[in-house]
Amino acid sequence: MPGLLGKKIGMTSVFGADGKNVPCTVIEVGPCVVTQIKSVEKDGYEAVQIGFEEAKEKRTSAPLMGHFKKAGTTPKKHLAEFSGFDRELNLGDTLTVADVFEGVSFVDVAGTSKGRGFQGVVKRHGFGGVGQVTHGQDDRLRKPGSIGACSYPAKVFKGLRMGGQMGNKRVTTQNLRVLKVIPEHNLLLLKGSVPGCNGSIVIVEK
Repeated sequence: MPGLLGKKIGMTSVFGADGKNVPCTVIEVGPCVVTQIKSVEKDGYEAVQIGFEEAKEKRTSAPLMGHFKKAGTTPKKHLAEFSGFDRELNLGDTLTVADVFEGVSFVDVAGTSKGRGFQGVVKRHGFGGVGQVTHGQDDRLRKPGSIGACSYPAKVFKGLRMGGQMGNKRVTTQNLRVLKVIPEHNLLLLKGSVPGCNGSIVIVEK
């Protein structure tokens, strides 16, 4: 699907036409530069590689510098591939939020969720806790309970919900309503929340 790279700015709220206060997320989308055109003959599939955010030359490797010079653009921090654009693109073309999302009603946003570290089953999976405070069970309130039978099958099944690392994973939020496109500031206002912390890089697709 066609899309662009962007940066999550933060959350705010706007008033809709019906007078309701709607929470929304502000995303700086683009401008992105076309850095590579992939074709079926050469690469086995069709796609357009775009770059987002300026990077310093001294922090860019020599192969990547040659890659960007071939496209006629400055080094970029983030690269991603998209397909299905409704117009033909060439190396060095600039894509803005108005070019891709003007008139679009819904988008999907993919990003890396906030890392929560090691968490127990109550916070990680929403367990209610087992046991009771009485009869000496003062240390069982947030425990997961039984994790399997002893005699048969005498093992813990794979995928059982337990405590562990929470967050810091790629998450996609689908069908977010586009409230407003502000092309002069490259901003996109989406209803609701998107994954990631403020300042994190996200992928916005139609």
